[in-house]
Amino acid sequence: MRCKQQAPFPLLLLEDGYIKENVYHTIRNAILDGRISTGIKLPSTRALAEMMSISRNSVIAGFERLIDEGYLYTKKGSGTYVCANIPDELIRTISHSQTISQPQYSTLNLNPLVATLSALWDKSRPNTNKRQMFNIGIGCVDQFPHELWGRLLGRVWRRSKQAIPNFNHPDGYLPLKKLLVDYVRSTRGVHCNEKQIIIVNGTQQAINLVAKVLLKQGDNVWLDDPSYDSARAILTAAGAEISPIPSDQEGMDITYGATHYGTAKLIYATPSHQFPLGTTLSLPRRLALLDWAQQNNAWIFEDDYNSEFRFLSKPIQALQGLDNHQRVIYAGTFSKMMYPGFRLGFLIVPEILSEAFTMMKYYSDSHCGYLEQAALAQFIQEGHYARHVRKIRKICHDRQNTFFNAINHSLSHIFNVQMTDSGIHTVCWIKAGYDINLILEQCRSLGFGAQPLSRYCIQNQNHNAILFGYAAHCENDIVDNIKLLSEKLCNIYPS
Repeated sequence: MRCKQQAPFPLLLLEDGYIKENVYHTIRNAILDGRISTGIKLPSTRALAEMMSISRNSVIAGFERLIDEGYLYTKKGSGTYVCANIPDELIRTISHSQTISQPQYSTLNLNPLVATLSALWDKSRPNTNKRQMFNIGIGCVDQFPHELWGRLLGRVWRRSKQAIPNFNHPDGYLPLKKLLVDYVRSTRGVHCNEKQIIIVNGTQQAINLVAKVLLKQGDNVWLDDPSYDSARAILTAAGAEISPIPSDQEGMDITYGATHYGTAKLIYATPSHQFPLGTTLSLPRRLALLDWAQQNNAWIFEDDYNSEFRFLSKPIQALQGLDNHQRVIYAGTFSKMMYPGFRLGFLIVPEILSEAFTMMKYYSDSHCGYLEQAALAQFIQEGHYARHVRKIRKICHDRQNTFFNAINHSLSHIFNVQMTDSGIHTVCWIKAGYDINLILEQCRSLGFGAQPLSRYCIQNQNHNAILFGYAAHCENDIVDNIKLLSEKLCNIYPS
């Protein structure tokens, strides 16, 4: 054991963050890396609080935790000391942790699927910062009614004394499910009862549940090419064999899929608003897909993630509403209309599958949180959600037009903008003679979250385009940032 430190108590500086936690970590790390020797007496809590320019209560809380864990002890009438029996081996291990060799990633004996997914993860991981300009998949978050939502949460909380301890329904909060039956029937033409609805933590959990209930290792799954990259990753992680199906102006090419991948067990589709191209699956192809699924005992996962963002025409009836053979599993989400962190969605499954999906939901995470489900039920029942949807549609359409006009005014020599009647992002095709990598580099330098179309492609090579999300930004910000991009690109490509 080293001798006691005789020098004055070292100056300790807190890092940014939660102060009580940092008092604990600051002193603990100073002990373990040798800046404070074992056996030394610490300054009083009052003196240390003054030294660190924080409240005395924060220091007391940190001391109490260190005493509980055996780093410090007190002598009555004398003060607080660093324990003398902290092993040298522990101190050396911590203080020299930077020199400890780490095992090679390839030797960790992980599930091989981890390596399979790494390439997809590398594409998406740098873009998880949802605060970026023109990021993808975010609705009009600045229009969310925070105060109203807070009042609803408060009301539910005050009334929840009996409900919270007893809520454990894996399929969801029954009043919310009953309201959703009426809502999807009137807005999406979906036919169901509350027994068919499973409340889930967003679309990604919905895809996970579908994979767990319906697929075996090696089963074939149709996926649009290009398509939602997280769906591809989740289904790959479940052991599915992904079959890329070309998508054109009429949506997924059903004839191509039937000809080339006739043994598919599941078709993942976004018929109302193909992601990421924004097209709509034509009625002949919808009927062909339903017929093929029935004849081949296959299931269709209908991801209706964007149906409420239709601006000039009524929402197209969901594929599920045309299904006479109970082959469609329908998924809806609230995160686009509410905010990204609102992790509630729902599945509508054929009645024969209801028990299996409820069981799998229970063994995945038991159930979704009570408070948000109950507040959402109030939000819908009192008419707030319908009003919010009408408001968001108009604002989002205005922002789409603003983006379209800004691109055509400042960057029409570089981009062809693909406009659609719905959605919260736009595909900008790059004209001949311009380098997409160079343009993306300028977007990144401006802090844009715009994404290359190639991120969502499997085999499709026609991906010389960039996706810009516009819904989360006011019109002035859209115009100003397109001007900034134009200035950057004009320095490289003078007109």
